[in-house]
Amino acid sequence: MVEYLDYDEGRALRLTPNRSLSWQGNVIFFGLIALVTLMVAIGWSLAGAWMVLPFAGVELAVVAYGLYYTSRQCHRQEVVVLTADTVRLEKGVNRKESEWTLPRHWARIIMEMPRHGFAVPRLMLAYHDTRVPLADCLNPADLEEFLGVMEDAGVRVERHYPAGGRWF
Repeated sequence: MVEYLDYDEGRALRLTPNRSLSWQGNVIFFGLIALVTLMVAIGWSLAGAWMVLPFAGVELAVVAYGLYYTSRQCHRQEVVVLTADTVRLEKGVNRKESEWTLPRHWARIIMEMPRHGFAVPRLMLAYHDTRVPLADCLNPADLEEFLGVMEDAGVRVERHYPAGGRWF
């Protein structure tokens, strides 16, 4: 998702993955799964198959970890700040964890096109030998919107196609 932010010195964009559920929604979903799983496991254990309980516990632990990991990854974000002289990229989950500042007139976006039409192109913010992955969480429509905004702002976009051509 591309979100436009107010910034005094220029233009700022926040890039985030699409989130279908909030954290509260994930907790409710896990609670419902846990309730059904435990009801079935307790029923089987009362019928004499007590070994179902430990496996149900392991299953719930794996599901909880998967929901936590997915939810955390969906909260990562990238902020691209365009000022008159610089392009600044900030990355992190819930807070800024890393930052790159590149001169605006020499910075460019390298777009590596996929070999087949089912994949999303990979973007990198580049300056000389420095290449930083960019916008890897965007879907194709958001990617096109982001590239349009960057081209309108004067950042050069280089499209690189695979050497062997398309896969078909």
